[in-house]
Amino acid sequence: MTTPIRRGTRIAHFGVAVHALSDVLPFYRDVLDLPMVPLADADGARIAGLAAGDSLVELLEPAVAESPIAKFVDKRGPGIHHICFAVDDLDGTLAKAKAAGVELIDETPRIGAEGKRIAFLHPKSTGGVLIELSEY
Repeated sequence: MTTPIRRGTRIAHFGVAVHALSDVLPFYRDVLDLPMVPLADADGARIAGLAAGDSLVELLEPAVAESPIAKFVDKRGPGIHHICFAVDDLDGTLAKAKAAGVELIDETPRIGAEGKRIAFLHPKSTGGVLIELSEY
């Protein structure tokens, strides 16, 4: 039996909520020269992905009026929505977070935009930042 490779926690991506992809995509793509990465839309958002080194920038445009991104933009305006950390053991990290008293938005992982298992932690427990955890 082989031992799984431990990569350690790293920033996988950060999500930026926007009013319209067409308004901000040219800046990231054409000014910063970040190459596009195809991502599926998810959770009521149209998503444009851009590679920034080993991490991604996800531009998140509301596609559904009651989606989490639409509610965020309506309440706070455009800006950083969340930070996603890739972890070696998503289930183990969720268990550690729960044991530490961290409020989980997702008690069990679900499939996210990149087809990976993900779970969100409530910003009330993480210093005001919405944290997404993802498997490598």
